[in-house]
Amino acid sequence: MEYVVVLVTSFLISFILTIPTIKIAKKFNITTDSKKSTHPAHTHKGIIPRGGGIPIFLAFLITVFLFVGVNKIVFGILLASSLLIIMGLLDDIYDISAYYRFIANLFISGIVIGFGLGIPFISNPFGDPIRLDQLQFVFNFYGEHRILVWGDLIALIWLTWTTNMINWSKGIDGQLPGFVAIAAIFLGLLAQRFTGHDITASTVVLLSFITAGAFLGFLPFNFYPQKIMPGYGGGSFAGFMLGILSILSFGKIGTALLILAIPSIDAVYSILRRIKNKKSPFKADWGHLHHRLLEIGWGRRRIAIFYWIITFILGVASLYLKGIEKLIAFITVGIALLSFIFIINELKIIRQKNINYE
Repeated sequence: MEYVVVLVTSFLISFILTIPTIKIAKKFNITTDSKKSTHPAHTHKGIIPRGGGIPIFLAFLITVFLFVGVNKIVFGILLASSLLIIMGLLDDIYDISAYYRFIANLFISGIVIGFGLGIPFISNPFGDPIRLDQLQFVFNFYGEHRILVWGDLIALIWLTWTTNMINWSKGIDGQLPGFVAIAAIFLGLLAQRFTGHDITASTVVLLSFITAGAFLGFLPFNFYPQKIMPGYGGGSFAGFMLGILSILSFGKIGTALLILAIPSIDAVYSILRRIKNKKSPFKADWGHLHHRLLEIGWGRRRIAIFYWIITFILGVASLYLKGIEKLIAFITVGIALLSFIFIINELKIIRQKNINYE
């Protein structure tokens, strides 16, 4: 019952705070005008307010203070998330370089890891877990601190990856808040089975449901036709929290990859495509899965719901599949998605040839 209460509380706070955020963003011209914007990945039309990360984060922050005990790790999450949202707001106003954002992501991820969010081991579908805590340094500075050399390095890479990967899947109205909320709920359900660090399983579940509620409260204003965009703050905070929740649940990184298979595979494909075309992996472009779906005539509502349904199906699967079964499921989804993208690309080439011929 407590989990439902925190979800509803977070939802209501996010919903209520989004209304004045829209007005303030318009007043201070924190908007994106499709007629003036040169961003190649944008799909919207008209003048849309940005800064959606602010009400989402405030809902998360307030609900955490109301229902969750703030220990060292939770404080680290709140501190790092605050910096991420501030950077997101600055990006909404000034369009910060992707390279600067990436460096900031590394620094911010390092902060929360410094508060104890390392990865002692990761699940191995073929046998015993892979230990990452065997090489560590311990020192005392206002208390004992442990640095897991490999565990902290993997955590840094993982958090930076999820922060950016999820952020790339927000190009369609309602796409991001829907699948992020679903993913957070399933990570919360899975966290009840096992958890680690200096944090209880119930705290991880609370954080998961609070995250879900914050994004669900934002969803009505972001669903087509959107009245406000998540902005970089909303997108990066989504990935940051999903990455954190998967770490806090020990061994759930593979599970998170399965639940988030669509944005994960789309991100890998986009990076490889950019490198193949001799472009920077950081340079945004029109080529993500949601862009391809638009090109074959799918509507924005349909694309958003497609992401939600796939995330939900994979979330249910994650509850019942074990080790090697999850790996097989992920590979199957990957092959299906890449085949789908290949077919769409071929249809686009054929259509273009027909147009040129006519």
